[in-house]
Amino acid sequence: MSMDFAPPKYAQVMKAIQQRIEAGEYAPGDMLPSETQLVREFAVGRTTVVRALQTLAMQGWIEREHGRGSFVKGRPDSPPDRVRPGLAVAEQAESAESVTEVERVAAPRHIARLLSVAERTPVIARRRVTKQGGRPSAVETLWFPLEIALGTDVDKPGPLRHGVRQHLQAVKHLRFDHVTERLTARNPTKEEAELLGSPKPVLGVLATVHDAAGTVLLVMSAALPGDLHELQDVYQVS
Repeated sequence: MSMDFAPPKYAQVMKAIQQRIEAGEYAPGDMLPSETQLVREFAVGRTTVVRALQTLAMQGWIEREHGRGSFVKGRPDSPPDRVRPGLAVAEQAESAESVTEVERVAAPRHIARLLSVAERTPVIARRRVTKQGGRPSAVETLWFPLEIALGTDVDKPGPLRHGVRQHLQAVKHLRFDHVTERLTARNPTKEEAELLGSPKPVLGVLATVHDAAGTVLLVMSAALPGDLHELQDVYQVS
């Protein structure tokens, strides 16, 4: 069996845009094509394009201005930031197809511990399945304390157009300060295997999002099929 896997579609879109910036096709200050134009050009979903643009912005290649578009900054002077799956999930805009369910549940033991609440405390679980080429490519669950979720749209089943981070900042003036993230290779849970359509091992991500005081605002867990995802890091060797 070949061990060569195609990179995720959002990474392919990112690479194409980076190459155009480096070649001068997109010069600093230029506005990138709209999300709709990129969707048509690359024949991918809007969520894929948004994720690519969000990651390019985090790495310093472009700057996104709400209501205006994305503008080229140029090749970053420093090596690109490492991939941060937890933050990407919190910032990713949702499509109508991605959110599978939102419900109030009793916090499982490991989630309660991370949220610093008693086991079985009611929390909001926002679960979504993202797809790549028609195939499930991730099962993501965001767990919110009730005091964070109530009064916002994170406890409603409709998609969040601008993602969880921007929504919480706009509605409750909550700011993300840092993320603690753990990645492991593991077997999917029974529910994850059913949603992914496969019992094969996954890359598991478990992240806690904190404000400046260290309070945990939410917990994110994800199951990523190993043949659809790769992690890359760039760092200096001194």
